[in-house]
Amino acid sequence: MKSATAFAPATVANVAVGFDILGFAIESVGDIVTVSITDDPSVRITQILKGLSEPLDGPPLEADRNAATVGLIKLREDLRLDFGFEVVLRKGIALGSGMGGSAASAVGGLVAANSLLEAPLAREDLLKYALLGEQAASGASHPDNIAPCLLGGITLVISTDPFRHVSLPVPQEILAVIAHPRIRVDTRNARSILKANVSLADHVKQSAALGGFISGCFQGDIDLIRQSLDDFLIEPQRAPLVPGFADVKAAALEQGALGASISGSGPALFALVTSEPEAARVRDAMEQAFTANGVADVDFWISPVNPQGARIIDEVS
Repeated sequence: MKSATAFAPATVANVAVGFDILGFAIESVGDIVTVSITDDPSVRITQILKGLSEPLDGPPLEADRNAATVGLIKLREDLRLDFGFEVVLRKGIALGSGMGGSAASAVGGLVAANSLLEAPLAREDLLKYALLGEQAASGASHPDNIAPCLLGGITLVISTDPFRHVSLPVPQEILAVIAHPRIRVDTRNARSILKANVSLADHVKQSAALGGFISGCFQGDIDLIRQSLDDFLIEPQRAPLVPGFADVKAAALEQGALGASISGSGPALFALVTSEPEAARVRDAMEQAFTANGVADVDFWISPVNPQGARIIDEVS
């Protein structure tokens, strides 16, 4: 059976200043999706696992409801393929973590399947199919996790139809500290609490922050990035979803972080730093702040920005 396995990395969406349009990929943690070609002209999921071997309850096995396979169904239809796909999904990203788990499943399935085609599509052409998976999982087809997972780096999405994006240059010294308290926040719920309208004053401040962050990346200006990493719109509304958020953020900033905020819809948090020693200090300070607020189970990662995004890690002819 011809098959391919893709690793799709976790991502940090919004990056404080770019709600629904900005995100970056990290290393070390992600979903692994194996797609095999079958004679049966359909798409089906055979297994959903936690890690490499433990069965995972929760994600739907129905192909038309799972983020990993919704896009594959549409891909088959559009390309009029005379064969089907069989999918095994290994979840390395916790459900409801705010680390782009549904995006990773969607992207991983598509990157694996695309590599099996006689004429593979360009990476950018897979985005519209991956967004279908995001829509199925979270109720909204936002690209801020999908784009960096698919393309790598820090990605600013200008539009999805047609797909236009800008890959922001990343200052070499920047590292991300990711903290995931082991509680679940569903994206649908985290989006439902957001106000439909914002004040003009907050819109102006957020626009300036986004512009400053983008300029700081292009100029390699660490101080400008530090001055710009403030979320005036979404963070104040979602902060109550993360126990001890204010203390954890303050602890990161006190140890020199350029900025810290909620990753995606939470509960994961991220902080940007400029050295490994600083990353270790920020991680330890965030952990202590979580503990002081009664949150004992927290996973941490220290990672550079992943420049590659999803990749094939195994193929069987």
